[in-house]
Amino acid sequence: MKKLSIIVATYNRAQSLLRTLESVVAQTAPVELWECVVVNNNSSDDTAELFADFAATHSGYSLKMVDEPKQGLSNARNCGIAASDGSYIAIVDDDETLEESFVESYIEFFDSFPTALAAGGAVKVCYEGRRPKWMSRFTEQMIANTLDLDVVVTLFPESRVPAGGNMAFRREAFDRVGLFNPQLGRNGKSLVGGEENDLFARLRRSGELLYFVPNAAIYHYIPDSKLTDDYFDRLSYNVGLSKRMRAEADGAVEQLLRAEQKRQFATYILAALYTIALQPLKAKYLLRMRRGIYNGTKMLKL
Repeated sequence: MKKLSIIVATYNRAQSLLRTLESVVAQTAPVELWECVVVNNNSSDDTAELFADFAATHSGYSLKMVDEPKQGLSNARNCGIAASDGSYIAIVDDDETLEESFVESYIEFFDSFPTALAAGGAVKVCYEGRRPKWMSRFTEQMIANTLDLDVVVTLFPESRVPAGGNMAFRREAFDRVGLFNPQLGRNGKSLVGGEENDLFARLRRSGELLYFVPNAAIYHYIPDSKLTDDYFDRLSYNVGLSKRMRAEADGAVEQLLRAEQKRQFATYILAALYTIALQPLKAKYLLRMRRGIYNGTKMLKL
């Protein structure tokens, strides 16, 4: 049995996946301690062929691809978990690269914290083009899921959870609370998410703590296609819709709507501060983001 399995779900991002895999084989941890499982979720491009070539070129590493015919990120991740062999499981995305210490850091963490079931690492953003002038740390967090809590291992505050593109688990975590909910998570071109929030909520309800592991960092690449107004509006709305779906499952819709009203008020204050600081574009998109999220929670049409 391997110490750690890296799981990468992929869908029609062959070239981006190769970039991810290059960072996987650059890990400082001894190769006999870990494996990488790529889950091909019905890709129609040359993902399978390019992976086969890459794996053949890097035959000294434990790299394998499995197919998941059920479309959806949660289905793909659940498939990867089932196909993996590691005592610890780290889940990343196919539009990321891993810090060289990624595997080593997670192994060291779980070895040092024998009761810990879940953790997450830092998420740093890399723009493939220029960072827009309208981007604030709030809108960037929504688009890139940026995360950086501390320089040492620490607990996540109650208001935060690990990012979906950089989370790790002891295998027993899934025995304790189950797998990812297939009703949530990206599915084809759908931007509905929230599957990781749902899983971490279940872990917290069972009494588990969530840990931040700073050196298990990844770099999230953002193409220009994710910086358009159309994508921004659809993403904002689907963030809200994902919250609504989780709230309905928990019987907490009224609590969600009250919380979103409070967030709207806080957003007006932040937007005013950006405007005073002569950054009106940041104010504009912050308000636009909050309006989209609120509409999603109310299930209003785009």
